[in-house]
Amino acid sequence: MAERRERFETSSGIELPNDFNPKNTTSLDVERDLGAPGEFPYTRGVRKSMYRGRFWTMRQYAGFATAAESNERYKYLLSQGTTGLSVAFDLPTQIGLDSDDPLAAGEVGKVGVAIDSLDDMLTLLDGIPLDQVSTSMTINATASTLLCLYLAVARKQGVAFDKVNGTVQNDILKEYIARGTYIYPPTPSLRLITDMFAYCAAEVPNWNTISISGYHIREAGSTAAQEIAFTLADGITYVQAAIDVGLKVDDFAPRLSFFFNSHNQLLEEIAKFRAARRLWARIMRERFGAKDPRSRMLRFHTQTAGSTLTAQQPEVNVVRTTIQALAAVLGGTQSLHTNSMDEALSLPTEQAARIALRTQQVIAHESGVADTVDPFAGSYAIEELTTQLEKAAVDYIEKIDGMGGMLRAIELGYVQNEIQDAAFAYQKAVEREDAIVVGVNKFVADEESPIPILKVDNQIELDQVARLAAIREKRDQAAATAAIERLLAAATGTENLMPHILNAVESYVTVGEISHALRRVWGEYQETMTI
Repeated sequence: MAERRERFETSSGIELPNDFNPKNTTSLDVERDLGAPGEFPYTRGVRKSMYRGRFWTMRQYAGFATAAESNERYKYLLSQGTTGLSVAFDLPTQIGLDSDDPLAAGEVGKVGVAIDSLDDMLTLLDGIPLDQVSTSMTINATASTLLCLYLAVARKQGVAFDKVNGTVQNDILKEYIARGTYIYPPTPSLRLITDMFAYCAAEVPNWNTISISGYHIREAGSTAAQEIAFTLADGITYVQAAIDVGLKVDDFAPRLSFFFNSHNQLLEEIAKFRAARRLWARIMRERFGAKDPRSRMLRFHTQTAGSTLTAQQPEVNVVRTTIQALAAVLGGTQSLHTNSMDEALSLPTEQAARIALRTQQVIAHESGVADTVDPFAGSYAIEELTTQLEKAAVDYIEKIDGMGGMLRAIELGYVQNEIQDAAFAYQKAVEREDAIVVGVNKFVADEESPIPILKVDNQIELDQVARLAAIREKRDQAAATAAIERLLAAATGTENLMPHILNAVESYVTVGEISHALRRVWGEYQETMTI
């Protein structure tokens, strides 16, 4: 019988034979390439018992409108069984604009929660004990400010900083590559990141100071191999930047974490996570001389692939998300967010968010896949795909090194062009129906059944602006002005900026005011490409 198509391959162009067997797969050195779970090179997972000891952290990324409304959603999700918070911020907060800034008009509270000041953060976290809940904050250019706001709330709760647990994304390089929510040029942006590394190593030891993100690289259209390569190349840049300012690798590397996408091709995605873990372990040991085993462990959060969700037949997104979540679990993720079925249409409704969470809970408690570690180990297909993805990622990293590193590769537009080419190739495959998207280019429904969607009232913006005006009116203006002046002085020198930002937010200086002060010293980044 003729096969369905001439060539079967993964998103990364790895050819899939009719069957994987010893004759067409790479010879595997079990001790060198696999090891045991919890042991170098961590191909099989970063913990010996993995989910037999405890499940991954079940997060649901949430945040919309005001801090009060988002607080209600967080409490609801915690009551339904989430084991960690994941905060989405609105676009003005992400790029350092207060809600009353003219450039923020129309965006306040739309794609996340609006946070302007300590007052908002206190409301957002009201009734949530920060010594008991792990919190992930998806924020980059203003990450230092948002972490300081979080720490200020902890202090008001009487929670010691060494009891605070969570992650801040803080990955500015992927903003230059794939998202665009940057503010400052690369050099001062890296300074903010390394200042946080140093400050948290001393003061907030259980906080993950960066979540090096391949998620958005994949959402922009990269292949699985590109996602590994460009993410780890960003990681190499951050590690080298920290070493260059005098930090010792084993003092900060144990708190590095990663954030990956989980896409539709189940086998390739499982192999992707294993390959990334193995390659990072080798990079940290051989390139940077890391001796602490924790410095060599690639610990990661996963989110299912938003770019695969369809507005057509949105109920089918539950199936897509389940496959993607299963791949993340089989690949050994440390925490997981499952997208809601309605996210191609709007922010999630409460019901859709609950179904997404239940997807994780069914995988954890009913599927049995969490009862043994790395169950696909030794599979000809999985091991070969792991090896081939690692090789492809190494090729990319070596090419980037040859250009002078990731910053130079970004400046040249190399990384962006590679992603754009991959995205274009996939779109053409969809248009040719070589790639099938159920409900879009095949199995189309004549009539769509409407589903409830969440709408953010435009009154939210007016109310937020009014609250911000009230904060400015009642704060100690002399203390706020003095805090900004101290921050400006530190930014022109070499002091660690974190204590000055913390002092500023505790004086009710706003996110926008802090960002504008740093803009005065550092300017803003303007993208240029030479390719």
